[in-house]
Amino acid sequence: MAPDTGAPQSAPAADARPRELAQEDLQALFDVLTTRGWTVVGPTERDGAVVLAQLDSAAELPYGVGVALAPGGYRLRRRQDRAAFAHSAGPQSWKTFLHPERARMWQADRDEEGAVTFTPETEETAPTPRYALFGVHPCDLAAIARQDRVLVGGAFRDPVYAPRREAAFVVAVACGEPGELCFCASVGTGPGLREDAPCDLAVHEIADRDGVRLLISAHSPRGAEVLADPALPLHEPHPELGERARCQTEAAEQRMGRELEAEGLRDVLAETLDSPVWDEVASRCLTCGNCTLVCPTCFCTTTEDTTDLTGDHAERWRRWDSCFDLDFSYVHGGSVRTSGKSRYRQWLTHKLGTWHDQFGSSGCVGCGRCIVWCPVGIDLTVEAARLRGEAGASEEGPS
Repeated sequence: MAPDTGAPQSAPAADARPRELAQEDLQALFDVLTTRGWTVVGPTERDGAVVLAQLDSAAELPYGVGVALAPGGYRLRRRQDRAAFAHSAGPQSWKTFLHPERARMWQADRDEEGAVTFTPETEETAPTPRYALFGVHPCDLAAIARQDRVLVGGAFRDPVYAPRREAAFVVAVACGEPGELCFCASVGTGPGLREDAPCDLAVHEIADRDGVRLLISAHSPRGAEVLADPALPLHEPHPELGERARCQTEAAEQRMGRELEAEGLRDVLAETLDSPVWDEVASRCLTCGNCTLVCPTCFCTTTEDTTDLTGDHAERWRRWDSCFDLDFSYVHGGSVRTSGKSRYRQWLTHKLGTWHDQFGSSGCVGCGRCIVWCPVGIDLTVEAARLRGEAGASEEGPS
């Protein structure tokens, strides 16, 4: 599947009618994907959280696991059913697999005669992994589309991201259980899946008194080929299943824990750069960078050169970087943004404001991770609302 650059995806080449798959037959879907050469990665319960990891079988999915969220707080809770995807965003996003934290760019070796040989990282030296991303929620699917615009949708093709993205098979799952800090509905990224969603398979998981059933449909030719595999025990869905999926999505829209008023926010941020709100939030911010690490759209990197003790072998690695790092804005003579205030302001105004100028959309998909994993519970929806209120007060003028 070609990376999404913001344009609607073409319809699948084969029959795209929804099919029903029993939850106990998820292993069959795993087997079809692995037989076709994909390594399945998806959610699983580990170390007190729902994390993303390579899965050897469908039995490792987090059945019956939900989460309880608060600013700076995350814990698991047990559900009354065995839904496998009824949990909101955990500490990782799918960029871990598409835009990895560390990637080697080249290595160099010096022989006994002093000649240096450079070996760039290529498909031959480091074959591209073929991941099947299993259980991507709509907010994270939107995040992948935004990283597509940044890393392959412009003038330059990122040499690490692009081949991984092109090789990936995406199984998206509509969100029926938003968390206390989710706000995808207000930014237009969920909780449902659009017909042009950039994925290969779209799944609705319906948990009710009849158990847990999956409504699955193809969103790409590759997805249609997988669904046509005779090893998959698919059957015609119950007539009411589609309506239940629709009602579940509508109910999820009404249960969002947060809201971000996105209309005009870019201009609001541009008008409030000197607001005392920035000073107040900076007094709480630890500039730890957690928000950028867990954010599914943050993409900044830096490079590091290393050598062995002999000096005959060197490597260049690319790793994630954060605008909260003091050295992020370092130029000759020192860092440009030396205060916590300036670094937090840079992050928020870029994410919600100037991202529009660069990539044609907001950089926020409403997953709520930055609120959950902030050690002091800073809530960007609250801070954005405060800035909007101040901008409105300025327009009204003194009473």
